[in-house]
Amino acid sequence: MFEIIPAIDIRGGRCVRLLQGDYDRETVYDDDPVAVARRWAAAGAPRLHVVDLDAARAGAPVNADLIAAIARAVPVPLQVGGGIRTEAVARAYWEGGVERVVLGTAAVRDAGLVERLVELAPERVVVAVDAHDGIVRVNGWTAAANVSALELVARMTALGVRRFLYTDIARDGSLTAPNVEALRRLVAATPAPVIASGGVARVAHVRQIAACGAEGVIIGRALYTGDVDLAEALAAAAGAAPDPEARRADP
Repeated sequence: MFEIIPAIDIRGGRCVRLLQGDYDRETVYDDDPVAVARRWAAAGAPRLHVVDLDAARAGAPVNADLIAAIARAVPVPLQVGGGIRTEAVARAYWEGGVERVVLGTAAVRDAGLVERLVELAPERVVVAVDAHDGIVRVNGWTAAANVSALELVARMTALGVRRFLYTDIARDGSLTAPNVEALRRLVAATPAPVIASGGVARVAHVRQIAACGAEGVIIGRALYTGDVDLAEALAAAAGAAPDPEARRADP
């Protein structure tokens, strides 16, 4: 089933959202991320996407204890990203109750790490493809990498990566619309499931993303502002039918 996945971005111990990944354009939505996680889980979210924004820039976990508290507090699985750049950190998250770890910077700079983690637990690894104008960005989206989104997907697919998360940074937190054209190309470029993120502003966007062949969508700001109601999004997801032609399109 197509999944609606609420985002919980943590910075300084609080639940925040950034506009287009810009740390200087932050909105604080709640001082208690654990309470937020409980709220989304109680409302029917099938899983939660948690990001340690501090760790994404620092390169090592900063809010790991808080994330562990979230994992203990909710009955739904977590996927966690931000600063996961060693096997030890990935293992610590898994052992702490996190179902999936999300690798972004590491996927660009340490393919060997991705390969080892995929060998250890292939279904518990997600590679984040965070792109601006088609070029991947790393270090909490603060630096451009010398690789395109499609090139990174090809490399990671060859290593056996079984799931991707694609974010169009220019749309993230903007409440405009998802970049369905870029998403469709990326979905067509790999046999692995793709989760979409960035730009969702209304329930109709959920159906558009499902029609691209994506496995699910992460929604952040729109849920916090009320532009998207989680119950309505879940209902739309239940009726959304991915387009079987999406994966046969030219990448």
